[in-house]
Amino acid sequence: MLRFSLGVTRLDRIRNKHIRGTAHVACVSNKVREARLRWFGHVQRRHSECIGRRMLEMELPDRRARGRPRRRYMDQLPTITVQSPSSLIAFPFDESFPVTCEAKGNPEPEFRWTKNGQEFDPFLDPRLMKEENSGTFVIPNNGNLTEYQGTYRCYASNKLGTAISKEIEFIVPHVPKFPKETLEPVVVEEGQPFTLKCNPPKGIPPLQIYWMTISLQHIEQDERVSMGLNGDLHFSHAVERDSRRDYCCFAAFPRIRTIVQKTAMSVIVKTTNAILDRRPSLLTPSGVRSETKLVKGEDLKLECVAEGFPTPQVDWVKMGHQLPAKAKLENHGKLLIVPRAEQEDSGKYMCKAKNPLGEAVHYFTVTVEEPPEWESEPQSQLSMIGSDVHIKCSASGSPQPTITWMVNGLPLRVFGDTIVLHNAQAPNSAVYQCEASNIHGTLLSNANIMIMNLPPMILTKEGEDYSAVEGKGVMMHCSVFSSPPSSITWYVQKDSTESVEGPRFTVHDNGTLEIYRVEKDDTGQYTCLAKNTEGTSAIDSMLYVKGKLLKKRSVCSVKTFQFRHSTFSLHLSANRYFVEDGILQIINVSHRDQGVYTCVARTPVDQDVASALLMVLDVPDAPENLVLSDHKSRSVKLKWIPGDDHNSSTTEFVVEYEENQWEPGNWKELLRVPGNHNSAVLKLHGHVDYRFRVSGVNTVGRGPSSEPTERYKTPPAAPDKNPENIKIEAHLPHEMDINWEPLLPIEHNGPGLEYKVSYKRQDMEEDWKEHMVKRHSFVVKNTPTFVPYEIKIQTRNHQGWGPEPKVVTGYSGEDFPSSAPDDVAVEVMNSSVVKVSWTRVHKDKLNGHLGGYRVIPQKQTFKSHGDKHTLTFPGDRNHATVPGLTPFSEYSLIVMTFNGRGNGPGSHPVNFKTPEGVPEKNPVFRVTDVQKHTVSLAWAPPVEPNGILTGYLLEYQLINDTDEVGPSQTVDISNPDTTKWILRNLEPMSRYKFNLRSCTTVGCGPVVSEESESTLMPPFIRKMSSEGHWKISEALNTSKTFHIIDGLEPGTEYTVRLVPNNWVDNSSIFEDVIMTKSTGISTQGWFIGLMCAIALLTLIVLIACFVNRNKGGKYSVKEKEDLHPDVESQGMNDDTFCEYSDNDEKPLKGSQQSLSREIKAGDSGDSLVDYGDEDAQFNEDGSFIGEYAGRKEKREKRASAEIKATIQTPA
Repeated sequence: MLRFSLGVTRLDRIRNKHIRGTAHVACVSNKVREARLRWFGHVQRRHSECIGRRMLEMELPDRRARGRPRRRYMDQLPTITVQSPSSLIAFPFDESFPVTCEAKGNPEPEFRWTKNGQEFDPFLDPRLMKEENSGTFVIPNNGNLTEYQGTYRCYASNKLGTAISKEIEFIVPHVPKFPKETLEPVVVEEGQPFTLKCNPPKGIPPLQIYWMTISLQHIEQDERVSMGLNGDLHFSHAVERDSRRDYCCFAAFPRIRTIVQKTAMSVIVKTTNAILDRRPSLLTPSGVRSETKLVKGEDLKLECVAEGFPTPQVDWVKMGHQLPAKAKLENHGKLLIVPRAEQEDSGKYMCKAKNPLGEAVHYFTVTVEEPPEWESEPQSQLSMIGSDVHIKCSASGSPQPTITWMVNGLPLRVFGDTIVLHNAQAPNSAVYQCEASNIHGTLLSNANIMIMNLPPMILTKEGEDYSAVEGKGVMMHCSVFSSPPSSITWYVQKDSTESVEGPRFTVHDNGTLEIYRVEKDDTGQYTCLAKNTEGTSAIDSMLYVKGKLLKKRSVCSVKTFQFRHSTFSLHLSANRYFVEDGILQIINVSHRDQGVYTCVARTPVDQDVASALLMVLDVPDAPENLVLSDHKSRSVKLKWIPGDDHNSSTTEFVVEYEENQWEPGNWKELLRVPGNHNSAVLKLHGHVDYRFRVSGVNTVGRGPSSEPTERYKTPPAAPDKNPENIKIEAHLPHEMDINWEPLLPIEHNGPGLEYKVSYKRQDMEEDWKEHMVKRHSFVVKNTPTFVPYEIKIQTRNHQGWGPEPKVVTGYSGEDFPSSAPDDVAVEVMNSSVVKVSWTRVHKDKLNGHLGGYRVIPQKQTFKSHGDKHTLTFPGDRNHATVPGLTPFSEYSLIVMTFNGRGNGPGSHPVNFKTPEGVPEKNPVFRVTDVQKHTVSLAWAPPVEPNGILTGYLLEYQLINDTDEVGPSQTVDISNPDTTKWILRNLEPMSRYKFNLRSCTTVGCGPVVSEESESTLMPPFIRKMSSEGHWKISEALNTSKTFHIIDGLEPGTEYTVRLVPNNWVDNSSIFEDVIMTKSTGISTQGWFIGLMCAIALLTLIVLIACFVNRNKGGKYSVKEKEDLHPDVESQGMNDDTFCEYSDNDEKPLKGSQQSLSREIKAGDSGDSLVDYGDEDAQFNEDGSFIGEYAGRKEKREKRASAEIKATIQTPA
């Protein structure tokens, strides 16, 4: 924080004491020390019995007393604990690069570095960041890193020796770039091979190469075009479509996130009349033999790219052996890959490229080499003085590694793989280094050799207590460090001290005493005695034996328990594991949770366990190692290794395919295989470039799909099938449309698919007529109407014909039926239903497929034909029932047939009349007036009487709120013209229900109902004014449900009562208190009058402006005309100026004539004719320029007098 406040960083190399001095801040450790001393003085001043004083003077076992020197372990040789990897790459997007070296030892080791074999001190470079008491330094990414590139080695030294790290190479990658160059176009004849070189720049692996166009579209690769391992693009033979100007090689370096592009290359293919067949030859590799070396564990990649015409096929063989089972072919068989090569993959391989004209071969000698591996790694040793010390170092590898010895980092010349120190002495103590290296790597091992004599030092704590349960075992520890090694003896003190012996007691090499089947008598104090030539040492331990506390039961019901997993550590603190009342709950179970769970219930001296197996069910894993074999033209065998079924047996495998021509990237199911099979023979289509993948299915579901296989392209072949679902349709009388489902693109089996359409009449002996089409439809013209044809469709491509097609039958186009049904008869069933019968139309007259018959009844009205509706009856029939007719009506009915083309002619009309029926419901029925003993009713006759009305049937009955209903009374109204009726002698204040039906001679129609209540007398409304006086309204109209009270004062409270007409007491039907709304200024009389006056003045002003404008507007000639009025043409006297004429048709003085009328010559007192001899001119706006002359002057004088008079006249 102080550095940040002062603007100082660690790169400035300013010590902390200078920073604190500048800021005048004391050291934190000094302040803490002062505080501790202050507290110590406080405790020392307390009396001797104070708890703080007593705790200060108390000595604990195995703790040093205050003032004694601190005990430390014996001196130790330095040991490297942490170091950077052997290769450290400075990626440009990292902020810094730590070069790590940490070591331990006693005394603390000191560090130094070498760079490229020369001394290198990080503390001399202010740009590097260092850490105290550490060999690590950090290279910041804030400048040129090239100067730090090199090989570093760390040395950790103390007074006993020096340990060294392995070499650390710091690599600063440069940005790879293609050289700027001008590339000449590659000119090649059609059919000849050629290669486009990429030559990618060097960079940090891995390197990925792509060939694309300028628009970043991948160059399509197949058996003819492929990319080699070095990035070159090879063409087995050139075709015309290879001509393009934008072949680009892209090199991608993912680790440094860089992609570079080479200059675009141009290819020009010269076409020839014919491409000559050519035997194969290899474009790469060159020659007949080559050697390949690789390191064990790497992928073996061998490629053979051949040229020739036709395109050669490449086969691979391992001489004297079969190809490894894990081998796979890629790049259309040109690349052989053996993943994770082992020594047994070494040997001779052969690739053979062949076509019908010959073959070409190449032999590979493959050697799998190995980096160094330790056979005997030197071990650290502690030896006594005078003994012989053997240090052995041996390693294997291919080629055989070279062994180099060093001591304390300095070269040591040794012959053989073993160093022997005879009669070793203390000065021989050192760190010995052994380095084994070959061209594939280096191994380094530091062995700490200590030569010393040391009396026994027991590392186990004194006075350790052990508890055991009777019948079980116990182990008591005694760890000893000494030189030479000590002999260890255990004693037990009971009545006397005696050594521990017997079959139940074992002393292990590390000094631990193990007691089997502990007994009660084993309780006591045990002593471990360590002894060598330099001295002895002993510690005491106490063993307590208790009876067995736990019995076998539901183990996890005890309070102290622990759960364990058989394969991993179970952390109950994780979010997925919960334990409650001895129950373990696992949330979101995964495959990793499968295994044996053990519940451990323990007390301080005993424990018991219970186990359970958890099996996790899941969908199967993706199958692996998909291999294609038995390659044939139309089939291939696919093998795979099933994935883990996760405890649910695989029921079936789903094989899917993807092709890159028609629907690239779209995977489709090919077949399903039983779950106990791991191979399948796949039936394929011709001329398709396939990829396959497999997924497993079990009871849980379908698992993920495997990685796809390499591509496999089948050769072209003739079609396997013909079109299906052939449909013959006819939309016009003399045509026949043939349609079918086209073959899927993948079913073409090769290029140039066509369809041969063959047809002939079925009822005549004639030859097949054939047409070749590429679409999936064909129209046959000039066919007879509706005759049967035989049709067949066969496929063909460039490879040949498909199978013999099946013959289907269809008909040519339909035409309208040419005949109508005969003998149409109508049988009246009732007033709204009739039955119609007819004679069927002969099939020769149908001209198509019979659709059925249509019956069209049309109602005849007085003025014109009524509406008609059509009833359709499909199928072959000769009768039908027509419902929904209007009773007591005359109808005209026709029958026609129809087919797919349309309706035929109608039959001769048949007239019939429906009998009389009951009327419809009355559309209007209401109560018009209600009195004390009478109710007035009114209604409207039915819209459709369905006959001749004979009258009405009116029924009514009492329906008060009580459960009792009065008797129904009937009124028979015999006059059909009656539309009103008054019912008398009704009970007052009673509710009645009224039913009305209209009647004909057939009967009465449906009921229409209404309800009403009789009253005592027409009610009145009484209102109390603001002064408290009651005012009574006129008698109310009982047929209305509301009444308007007017004459009320605003903002006043009123009491309103509804009382009967014979009101004699204070009782009322209804009473309520209302408050009228208060009025604002807008309802005051003076305000309304003021607004009306303002509106009137505004209207007068507008009229005046309108009149003034119509007199001439802005034209000066009009103003002068108004100043010189012609008396003879004046329509009114001067005294009537600004007054309207009595004649409404006469316009205002000075107003313009209507455009709809003719303008008369005498209407104007001034004219351009009067000034025809004057030198007059027009302004731009049409006004005159100049003065009037002669008669004009007289008018000016007269106008002056008129203007004065006008001004004096009141408005």
